[in-house]
Amino acid sequence: MSAAGTYTPEPGAAPLPRMITAQAAFETKMLLRNGEQLLLTVIIPALLLVLFSAVDIVTVPTETAGGEGEAVDFLAPGILALAVLSTAFTGQAIATGFERRYGVLKRLGASPLPRWGLMTAKTLSVLVTEVLQIVLLTVIAFALGWSPHGNPFSVLLLLVLGTAAFSGLGLLMAGTFKAEATLAAANLVFLLLLMGGGVIVPLDKFPDAAQSVLGLLPVSALSDGLRDVLQHGAGVPWGDLGILAVWAVLGLGAAAKFFRWE
Repeated sequence: MSAAGTYTPEPGAAPLPRMITAQAAFETKMLLRNGEQLLLTVIIPALLLVLFSAVDIVTVPTETAGGEGEAVDFLAPGILALAVLSTAFTGQAIATGFERRYGVLKRLGASPLPRWGLMTAKTLSVLVTEVLQIVLLTVIAFALGWSPHGNPFSVLLLLVLGTAAFSGLGLLMAGTFKAEATLAAANLVFLLLLMGGGVIVPLDKFPDAAQSVLGLLPVSALSDGLRDVLQHGAGVPWGDLGILAVWAVLGLGAAAKFFRWE
């Protein structure tokens, strides 16, 4: 004991950056240990990339900035968009929904880590998982003959805005629906966007009226923007970035306003 009658070192909360980093590391470990989440975020996108690149199930445009390419040149950007969707939206919505149901969020909200710090940690966990996904999918795509083009900064900007948009929508769903409803709705949305979001099936395969609506979806904007850059060598896809920015603002704003911790 010190002369003042207190213990040394003095007990107290860790610095905020350390708390956020520790929570983000914990969230990432929990995600990587969850078999169902790994199936959704890693295995399914990788299998879809290999399957549709190797088997001519859907006819896709293969023209690239360098001439005629392979099916993987069309599919790889869409699968990258699907990876962001599966992690930032579906996986996060389900995990957060059940944490809310079991009172985990309520207990964490009463800890020294502020609630915005908890959400920051969850966002960092999502970003770390996405980096692992993108590395794995890129390696697989290169093995299948992928020849990407374009500006890496545009790709990074698309991925960041896509993550923000899907995170906001996922947290909104998790914070307003019951856990079981979130589980069903998040998986249903994942399947619908997989088939109708331009990920694997080109949007021009749909009727003109449907194309106009589907093109405004965040997964369509992300997959089309990535495809414009990586397949066609475009510069900055401002239109797709604008759509993602609108979804990000709406989703994160609604999540901040309507999210219920209990």
